[in-house]
Amino acid sequence: MAAAANGFPMLLSPAYREGKAVQETRAMVADLCRQFYTLGWVSGTGGSITIKVHDDSIPKPQQLVVMSPSGVQKERMIPEDMYVLSGGGEVISAPSPKPYPHKSPKCSDCAPLFMKAYHMRNAGAVIHSHGMESCLVTMINPLLKEFRITHMEMIKGIQGHGYYDELVVPIIENTAHERELTESLSEAISAYPKATAVLVRNHGIYVWGDSWISAKTQAECYHYLFEAAIRLHQLGIDWTTPGHSYLNSESYRGVVKRKLDVHLKAGLGSPASEPSKKCIVLDIEGTTTPISFVTEVLFPYARDNVQKHLMSTYDSEETKNDINLLRLQVQDDLEKDILGSVSIPPDDVGKEQVIESLVANVESMIKADRKVTALKQLQVIKYDLNHSGCSCLHLFKFYVYIQGHIWRTGYENKELQGVLFDDVPVALERWHANGIKVYIYSSGSREAQRLIFGNTTHGDLRNYLCGFFDTSVGNKREKKSYFEIWQSVGVDKPSQILFITDVYQEAVAAKDAGLEVVISIRPGNAPLPENHGFKTITSFAEI
Repeated sequence: MAAAANGFPMLLSPAYREGKAVQETRAMVADLCRQFYTLGWVSGTGGSITIKVHDDSIPKPQQLVVMSPSGVQKERMIPEDMYVLSGGGEVISAPSPKPYPHKSPKCSDCAPLFMKAYHMRNAGAVIHSHGMESCLVTMINPLLKEFRITHMEMIKGIQGHGYYDELVVPIIENTAHERELTESLSEAISAYPKATAVLVRNHGIYVWGDSWISAKTQAECYHYLFEAAIRLHQLGIDWTTPGHSYLNSESYRGVVKRKLDVHLKAGLGSPASEPSKKCIVLDIEGTTTPISFVTEVLFPYARDNVQKHLMSTYDSEETKNDINLLRLQVQDDLEKDILGSVSIPPDDVGKEQVIESLVANVESMIKADRKVTALKQLQVIKYDLNHSGCSCLHLFKFYVYIQGHIWRTGYENKELQGVLFDDVPVALERWHANGIKVYIYSSGSREAQRLIFGNTTHGDLRNYLCGFFDTSVGNKREKKSYFEIWQSVGVDKPSQILFITDVYQEAVAAKDAGLEVVISIRPGNAPLPENHGFKTITSFAEI
């Protein structure tokens, strides 16, 4: 009996295979194949599509899989032409043969690769495209094993990515038969946990998503970005850097050719990759920005404008979500008799009373903050709160959550302007010109980070930055957080990342994760332990 049963024998019954869910999925695959044919993704019988049969009563790993057949005219397929596989990959339903000139039906040679995406990423659909863009983009530089692009609007259509993020897609080498790609595809999926696609050089791309909508949307965005990269390359523009600066295309191709010649003369064959450029990850408070700006400007501004912000945005969806979050947290604190917690009345009593109680809770948190620690850095305060069992932790989280919204208004109204040390803009420009990718890792939200660098006294510096990390990747004093960053930026080794911070405990965690670390000595920073063992700098000019 096929492994699809796995406690769900109904999956093998003819009634289920002929039921509405399976038939609708068969029709969806046929419709998508016709659409993708017009896009040039599945022409010449190439490419393939597979979708899981969604059924809330069946765990996703056990759901049936509908897959288009191999070697057929994709635009002429009908629902009855599809294969149905178990969650484990066994064929449980095959299409009937058709008369000449049709070939006998054959399950897609991509099936083992599709199943890897299903099993390793719990995907709901996988698309294999032979689109020209996905082929050519892997041929621009045969030395690279990754496609990278940043600061393009369509990056937002890729799961887990935003406009300022760097999108990284692994590239594997092609083989004579697609099933032979299974191992290398599996290795790429493991090595790039953030990726939702794998490129095959001179061949095409595999894209997966939680559902057919997610997979289709991302496939369209990937092809758009590949075409954009190809056109930018033709214009001599570097699509891998935030500024998309001009490069000498002839010189660029000359470098590639010389590297190939060296490898070929040495008898090494065509190399599949070149070493990744080093990345620099920067802290903000005490590293790029004076702590005094955070403690004496940003914090007071957020504190003094809580009531004004809530009054002016009370009916917005964003503020409603903030208030709902705090209601749950305060209710929990009240049940635990935590001192300083104030009950938040229901909405029907009027927004004035609701806001009054919200402000009272925030003021209580701020007062408790002063009792907890005398340290000035935001990240240190947050760490101490998380590890001290402090009663104001929930309120602090709420305050951190909305302060970014308050700061956003302040920057928009020109009441706030980001402050950086004078050596920072010069260094960012220099590193950018040298092809070094720079990221930010701060306890402040990603929005707060973008606001500081997008509204500085030196202008908008976000074009020099490839991405922003906050504590959603983990606490800054924990080793695993830096491991997660290494996995995200895509360098081959963590030692290729330089982390600059002013906090000793962060430096230790990053070093334990294998990163190179430098401690920033700036006015107002906390003293370091004696014999701390780290290299220190007083200016980015030293990097």
